[in-house]
Amino acid sequence: MNRRQFIQKSVILSALGSLYASTIGKIPGFAASPASSGPGLYDLVAVRGGEPLELYRRAMEEMGGMERYVKQGQTVILKPNASWDTPPERAANTNPDLMGAIVEDCFRAGAGRVLAFDNTCDNWERSYENSGVAGAVRRAGGQMLHAHLERYYKEVSIPGAKRLKTAQVYEHLLDKDNVFINIPVLKHHGSTTITIAMKNLMGVVWDRRFWHRNDLHQCIADFCLFRKPDLNIVDAYLVMTQNGPRGTSTADLTRMRSILVSSDILAVDAAGASMLNHEPADIAHLRIGQEMNIGNLNLSQLNIRRVSL
Repeated sequence: MNRRQFIQKSVILSALGSLYASTIGKIPGFAASPASSGPGLYDLVAVRGGEPLELYRRAMEEMGGMERYVKQGQTVILKPNASWDTPPERAANTNPDLMGAIVEDCFRAGAGRVLAFDNTCDNWERSYENSGVAGAVRRAGGQMLHAHLERYYKEVSIPGAKRLKTAQVYEHLLDKDNVFINIPVLKHHGSTTITIAMKNLMGVVWDRRFWHRNDLHQCIADFCLFRKPDLNIVDAYLVMTQNGPRGTSTADLTRMRSILVSSDILAVDAAGASMLNHEPADIAHLRIGQEMNIGNLNLSQLNIRRVSL
């Protein structure tokens, strides 16, 4: 990087930091909570200003605890972003400490098994290990599943889909008795502007190339008709604001020290888009998701709990 590029990058990152402190950190556009409030009564919880574990614990406390989602003996399927062969400090993947805390929380809530997987973009073994995700899951008592072979996927139909009529879906998601928790990291994406909860589900299917060749945004929305996660936990602690989804260096990152939690996959993506200073309706797969009634894109209609630590 030459001096001019360094100065330009520094100005960008400084501006993003100021924007976060003055605007994004306050999550503009989020409505004040209606009269009905209290743990477990919120559509979406946004917590900022802490470290990953304290952000997560406060957010789940506000959501009413993991016990709302996981019952005694259930199998929990976790879908982090573990797609990239990069270390945790590059923030291309879900924060390992957050992953470990979620696994432990699921067991405390009574889970019989906690399984995690991702159909990675880089080599699956290196991505699992070098991201730190696999180690964190195992240390917490969970199991990191293989997802790199086509035989692990079963073809399903998607009623109501416009482009993605069928998909080969990871076998463990076909059991609707399993609890499904989606744990993406908030970041920029060169093709879709943002990648958060909806796009993270591309890692549960086998043939992603079809999506890219057949209206990517529509396919992202279509898949949500098959199975939406029971809970979405968005890692927005260290956020890639450019050169996503893999990133090039730590210069691509802004420390936002936040987390978003919601059962509404569209709402949580709308909140994440706002944090990256995008109008949610300007993101094509979010706008399509609203048209298809996948969730609520209009944050002003939601009961949102905002917490600053």
